[in-house]
Amino acid sequence: MRQGNKPLRQGSKLDVPLIVRAAFEVLDDHGFDGLSLRLVAESLDVQTPALYWHVRNKETLVSMMATSLSEAAGRAKSKGHGWREKLTFHARSFRREMLLRRDSARLMLAAAPLDSAESLARRLATPLIDSGLTARLALSYHASVVAYTMGWVAYEQSQAMHDFLTHIIDFEESFETGLQAMVSGFVGPEVMNDKARSLAGGLRPLK
Repeated sequence: MRQGNKPLRQGSKLDVPLIVRAAFEVLDDHGFDGLSLRLVAESLDVQTPALYWHVRNKETLVSMMATSLSEAAGRAKSKGHGWREKLTFHARSFRREMLLRRDSARLMLAAAPLDSAESLARRLATPLIDSGLTARLALSYHASVVAYTMGWVAYEQSQAMHDFLTHIIDFEESFETGLQAMVSGFVGPEVMNDKARSLAGGLRPLK
């Protein structure tokens, strides 16, 4: 809930950023299962129908919240210029933003993208293409790193698994070890082209 549970001040504009901020406070207080438009409206001291001008339903709200997390992670810029540096930097930023919010892994898994597939693909791939990857490799590697990060955060945010794994591993160190192992195993387009040529050379025509 907002600090002091103060009502929306007279003259304040009810807009998407304000609603999303209030929704994250509800998420932190009540968890993903307790997130609802009704509680978001109560935290803003407005009636639930007032939210429908900006948010069609809970599913749309979840997508807006997930987009906000992704954008926050994307605002941090890598100092490295290589695609491996960009991938690892994004994974760290994404994990850091997710860990700031309760049940963020569940939120991300439940969210449907707000952008079109073409627009999202272009936005995600462009920084990696600029560093030498093909669009296909850029999207595949980005998806792999995001899936790894979301899965790791899901473990960290699961109370039962977190308490169990705390006795076995250091979360920070193990996340970094796995991330480095994954990204170092990714190959550039020149290697993929060599493999493709090798495979093509080994093919035999069908009789």
